[in-house]
Amino acid sequence: MPAPVHLSWQLAVNVLDAHSLLVAFGVLGVGVVLFAETGLLVGFFLPGDSLLFTAGLLCTGSSEGSVHLSLGPLLAAAATGALAGAQCGYLLGRKAGGALLARSRSRRLHQGAQRAEELLERYGFAKAVVLARFVPVVRTVLNPVAGALEVPVRTFTVWQVVGGLVWSVGLTLAGYALGSSVPSIDRYLLPLVALVVVVSLLPLLAELYRARRTGRGGDSEEENR
Repeated sequence: MPAPVHLSWQLAVNVLDAHSLLVAFGVLGVGVVLFAETGLLVGFFLPGDSLLFTAGLLCTGSSEGSVHLSLGPLLAAAATGALAGAQCGYLLGRKAGGALLARSRSRRLHQGAQRAEELLERYGFAKAVVLARFVPVVRTVLNPVAGALEVPVRTFTVWQVVGGLVWSVGLTLAGYALGSSVPSIDRYLLPLVALVVVVSLLPLLAELYRARRTGRGGDSEEENR
């Protein structure tokens, strides 16, 4: 009876928990989850940031658990899932337009779509596509939104590759580096994952702060005139 037991254990996996996903599906699961999160609107709730960071930690062998991943295959799976997913989301948006979002009743998804449009309008195509990688939900909906708004294919592809590699490879290597330097790092996994989510938002927060300062500067100049 080992096969049915193993199957039921996999089906009981918590898709919101990075460690649970990695225990059940390993490196392959990383690629699939990132593809779903960045390419399919139904994957907006998946834990991309924490999954990458946790997977990097599990490559070091410092964890006391039974899961140990190989860094090379992990990086390949993460990059492939992130890049292929974003391109798929863009193509779906280009073909289906706004119909994809219109069918969804998720308030969180619609809020993410609004933020995605604001990013594209405020920062331009290139910077918005890169920044969106670091914002949960927005990195899911920006790709189809960019397709629906007919962002040039070449522009989107170049910058989603840049942002996708920085995000997927960067977070994975950050987890690997920390796990290599701190023994029994898994004891502090939950606060570390929370920290990673906060840090991943820093590029967007920096851009928002810069834009606000620029706006205030422009208002001051107009008042002085």
